[in-house]
Amino acid sequence: MTGGPTAATRPRNRRQVIVDAAGQVFSERGYHAASMEEIAAAVGISAAALYRHFPNKYALFAECANIMVDKLVAAVDGWPPEAALKDVLVALTRVTVSHRASGGLYRWEARYLERADRRLLRTKFAHVVGRVTETVRREHPLPDERLRAVAALGVIGSVTMHHTSIAQRRIEELLLASAMRVAATDPAAATGNARPVELPVQPVPRTRRAEILAAAIPLFARDGFANVTNVQIAQAVGLAPSAIYRHYPGKVDILVAACLQAAGLLAQAVDRSLHQATDPHQAVVALAAAYVAYCFEHNALNSVAEAEIVGLPADLRRPLILAQREHIAVWEQQLRTVRPELDPRQARLLVHAGFGVVVEAGRALRWQDAPGHREAVTALVTGALAL
Repeated sequence: MTGGPTAATRPRNRRQVIVDAAGQVFSERGYHAASMEEIAAAVGISAAALYRHFPNKYALFAECANIMVDKLVAAVDGWPPEAALKDVLVALTRVTVSHRASGGLYRWEARYLERADRRLLRTKFAHVVGRVTETVRREHPLPDERLRAVAALGVIGSVTMHHTSIAQRRIEELLLASAMRVAATDPAAATGNARPVELPVQPVPRTRRAEILAAAIPLFARDGFANVTNVQIAQAVGLAPSAIYRHYPGKVDILVAACLQAAGLLAQAVDRSLHQATDPHQAVVALAAAYVAYCFEHNALNSVAEAEIVGLPADLRRPLILAQREHIAVWEQQLRTVRPELDPRQARLLVHAGFGVVVEAGRALRWQDAPGHREAVTALVTGALAL
């Protein structure tokens, strides 16, 4: 006999197993909250064994981010330039759904990559967008083909941001149909029933506590919660760092306050939009318009709430998760009234697809708030929902 028990039982693809497990842990916990010990436990090895494959957490994180995008690149490059849009989107959908647990890593956590790694990741993703844009331009010669391509990719990528349980084949069918509709939607077309959106105004900071919160939000949005220090926040307000603790017990309490403010503003926007709707179809259009307006107007606040909630302790995260579920339940109910053929989980999947459109289309527009941008993204969301 050759080799001992360890050699006989060690899988040949151990490195890939590690990357798959790490991608899921990073996606669920966030880069900074995840630990090498936690990843090692998920693989079933010791932390020491894990360090034999990766010198540190960052090296593992960077490989996770790149592998997912490399799979997307391979999916589009597996088809010739003249391939049909449906074939390209099918390939992207299958890759994304099969890596659902770890595929959301690039959406929020990629900002923790070092500059060179972040630039490389953007270059790869731009290649995917470029390939999809060419097929969209050829099959649907309408305005804003790149925006439509990015929004279609947002539909597909949305499945990595939630845990709605549906058979994989059905997920692929729903996402593909939604992405195809988005690609064929004219962003310049009027949504028809949308009324002007009146959003609740973000509170003017009139107390020192409110000033601290207002100063922290753009810092969290730009650099990530984990990278921002109390010293930076204090400097932004003109306080000594120790003075922060008179208003917030810790930095995490500032983050919780930001997330609660975001949830409150969004709930008010939803209430206002539904109050004006006169029928179910108009209600869904109004929800889409309100959500798009909220994301553009309160972009820094919303991005902080979306990106950082996974890193909060469970007891602090619970009420925020409940608020998110209540918001999605409103969409689900209204959408199923318009499209009664959908069951609750299918409707929920499409609602998240609409959210994915907003995230990726908004980024493509650099969140430049203008009526035309809001209307274009709202049209793409309603296209994703098949209204």
